[in-house]
Amino acid sequence: MTEILAPQDRIFCAIDTTDLARAIDLASSLSGVIGGAKLGKEFFAAHGPQGVREVAKAGLPIFLDVKYHDIPNTVAGAVRAVTPLGLKIVNVHATGGAEMMKRAVEAAREAADKAGVATPWVIAVTILTSLDQGDLDDVGLNGPISDRVVKLAELTKKAGLDGVVCSAQEITAVRSACGPDFKLITPGIRPKWASGDDQKRIVTPRDAVAMGADVLVIGRPITKADDPVAAAKRIVKELS
Repeated sequence: MTEILAPQDRIFCAIDTTDLARAIDLASSLSGVIGGAKLGKEFFAAHGPQGVREVAKAGLPIFLDVKYHDIPNTVAGAVRAVTPLGLKIVNVHATGGAEMMKRAVEAAREAADKAGVATPWVIAVTILTSLDQGDLDDVGLNGPISDRVVKLAELTKKAGLDGVVCSAQEITAVRSACGPDFKLITPGIRPKWASGDDQKRIVTPRDAVAMGADVLVIGRPITKADDPVAAAKRIVKELS
């Protein structure tokens, strides 16, 4: 059965910083306002698992956005190591292949059971939203972005993962290929009142949900606002 999410639960704030105090402050102020916090590679490189634990104390579910991509054994070990942190979501790169993704899911389930925590959603990155068609052509990945995303999403589902990260512009195609229960986590989200920054393929929060996104990853429109809580509430209101 397709999970129905409340508007506030759909929003994960991208807390992209190496400042632990800032991350904790943001997570604390946003707790109860939105659905979770996304902590990325720069934060994890600076503070590791203990930093994640400190932010998680605020009560927000954590999406650990580390995009693991390596040989299957190494990725499985990495996922096994972070799962006891009690994550809501963790991700890998779909281009790592089916075996790597299968091993990641197995590791998450085994580690969660051993640690007595809920198994996180294990999702895969398809094509980064910072890339456009010209960027893909430059690295030799010819063909429409949407075709690439769908192919990677199908591989992800076959490997047993919960969903993918994809641009809202590919939601319709991925839904058609992978069905209604496949989780779609969508970055590159910008309200009309926020700038586009460095994301080239963007959609507004309301449009993304209407198209079928499950979780919206929103960073600077919240974190760089004069009042992050007010900005987050404004987005929730728009979704309502």
